[in-house]
Order: sequence, then structure tokens, then C-alpha cells
Amino acid sequence: MNQPVLLVIAHGSRDPRHAATVHALIRRIRAQRPGLRVETGFLDFNIPSVQGVLESLAAEGVRDVVALPLLLTRAFHAKADIPAVLREAPSRLRIRQAEVLGPSPLLTAALERRLYEAGLTPADKSSTGVVLASAGSTDPEAIAVIAEIAREWRHTGWCAVRPAFASASLPRTEDAVRELRTLGCERVAVAPYVLAPGRLPDRIARGAAEADVLADVLGPAPEVARVLLERYDEARMPALAAVGA
Repeated sequence: MNQPVLLVIAHGSRDPRHAATVHALIRRIRAQRPGLRVETGFLDFNIPSVQGVLESLAAEGVRDVVALPLLLTRAFHAKADIPAVLREAPSRLRIRQAEVLGPSPLLTAALERRLYEAGLTPADKSSTGVVLASAGSTDPEAIAVIAEIAREWRHTGWCAVRPAFASASLPRTEDAVRELRTLGCERVAVAPYVLAPGRLPDRIARGAAEADVLADVLGPAPEVARVLLERYDEARMPALAAVGA
């Protein structure tokens, strides 16, 4: 049986760094899983659109697609926008929507990778407070997930970990940085829990002005590619089980 096509659905942005980062991640996915067909569609601002990709796949005769939201939390886009777009897909396509990427231990590993690339070492953990800086959401489920990731990450040896948000929720990055200073952490690092550059990641960077370390966005980290392929495999497994039944 042919593997379903993996359609990675990105939000899109007017900032050209966003699409460039998405395409770099797709290249890494293809390198990790040779032979898997991977397509990219954007919800807004960039091309190709999700609808355009789905119509092209149907015209080629493709039957099975796993649509994977390039999102870290199950907020509005995953719950409403993407399902609405997929409902408009050509009827010949069998589409399974995969789960969002987070939370995952692989993403926590990617956050640490970025912090170490920014100059920290594992020996710094016990004296370093970390701001887990997310884009933010009005969805309480998404906010609760970020808070839980921060709590769990703290138990891996950091001095302290505090969540922060660039929009919609509080605290802001700069407030979390100051809180960690008040707690007495020897140094403060900001770890953006975002996938690609853009307006909100830039806001996080501005809020990190008083921090000692600012990590890069997750981008095409190998751990991000691995969790993306995990979500693809989880989504296609029911179809494989049905074929073998």
C-alpha cells in the first residue's frame, strides 16, 4: 500500500523568514524519511494555499492524505480553521488530520538544543532561570499546556522555569525575566516556544532585552522533524490497521 501523502499545514506570514523556515523544516523531514511525499500548504499570506495543494493532489489521482498542522498547541487554528479548510477538499481524497506537535519531550529537547547553541551548557542549568516564551492564545487549553510544560521542564534541573506570552495572555516575556531575577537566578535565559520567525517572535526578542541569553526559534531542529514524523505515523496507523483487519 502506498504511504499517504504528508501535507504540512503552516499558518503563513507576511514575514519572508516564516516561509523560509517552514521550507527548511520540510527539507529536513524529507531527509529523515526518504521516499515519503511531503507537501506544504499555507492558511494565509503565502502560496501554495492548502486548498490549492489538495486540489492538485486530487487531480493527480492521490487518494490518501495526512494533514498535519504545523502548530505547537491545539488552539483556534487546529480546532476550527484547519478542519474548515479540509472539509472543502475534493471528495475523492481521504484525509486524516494529525495531532498538533506539542506537547512532546522531543520539543523540550529542541528547546534545550537552542539554549545550548545560544551559549549555555548543561552545567549552567541549576543556576539559570528560563522563560518559556510562547506566542500566546485566547484558548485556555493552549495556555494550560504551556504552563504544564514549564512545570515539567523545571523538574529537569533548571533553577526555575516560567511561562510567558507575546499576545493574548500574561505575563509578558519581560515580566517573567524580571520575576526570575527577583527569585535570585544567577542568569536568565529566554527560550522561544515558537516554530518560525515573525511578528510575535520579534516581540518575544524585544521582551528578552534584559535577559542574559536569548535562544533561537525552534525552526528546523532535528527534534521538530522527528516529532512531526511521529504525528504523521500516529495519524496513518488506523488506516494501516483497517487494511490488515
